[in-house]
Amino acid sequence: MSMTVSECTQTRDGFPRPFPNTPANVLEQFKLNGKVVVVTGAADGIGLAVSEAMAEAGANVALWYNSNDAAVKRGEELARDHGVKTVAYKVDISNPEEVQKAVGDVVRDFERIDVFVANAGMAISKPILEQTLDEYRKQMSVNVDGVVSCAKYAGEVFQRQGSGNLIITSSMSAHIVNVPTDQPVYNGSKAFVTQFGKSLAREWRDFARVNIVSPGFFDTKMGASPLAVNEAYRMAVLGRQGHVKEIKGLYLYLASDASTYMTGSDVLIDGGYVLP
Repeated sequence: MSMTVSECTQTRDGFPRPFPNTPANVLEQFKLNGKVVVVTGAADGIGLAVSEAMAEAGANVALWYNSNDAAVKRGEELARDHGVKTVAYKVDISNPEEVQKAVGDVVRDFERIDVFVANAGMAISKPILEQTLDEYRKQMSVNVDGVVSCAKYAGEVFQRQGSGNLIITSSMSAHIVNVPTDQPVYNGSKAFVTQFGKSLAREWRDFARVNIVSPGFFDTKMGASPLAVNEAYRMAVLGRQGHVKEIKGLYLYLASDASTYMTGSDVLIDGGYVLP
């Protein structure tokens, strides 16, 4: 219900809140020196690119992986190349007990968590009439339950610290019905985490920011399948899939002091795929 003009002019205690004490120089705003960033699904693809971006900007990085232990070597390389601290943690994010323990392990090893990138996900791209309920549950356990668990336990850390930053990897599939592949469960799971992230931005308004990244097709194992790739080229205004180097800057922006007035936003980065 709308307030009257006279009601709107009344002052409220605590407002306006102060501007953040951040650098005025834009390049300084992007630096993450001394920050601690957790990235899930960090062994390859977008997750590895995000981990690289954070290390390149000076952050210490906790790389979470499930089955691909290449993350261990990748972490060692990032530490060596950029002079930061990295630790790789094997975590099944579909298991909330493992998530809770891993969050505690990161705080033990790094003393805090400044940014948590909930990036891990999976897809079983089948129509619902061809998909088993076990396949449905598997996707939901990672794409939805895993993100919820990560948010809950990272959020508890943010609340104790009085500050934090959650970035959720969703998908353009939260906005559209993909063609030609029917994948209603995957699409629905991404729509959930997009709305979940927006809701957390409101809930955590006193101590943390929350934003969502919705990638289109990138040239990774989660990108367009061989049967759909030509349609992906046709549908994207730029006529191709993205390279992971083209998404690093967006995650860095959201993780850094350059985006301190941004929360509850869902950023599409899809080469114009959803435009037609």
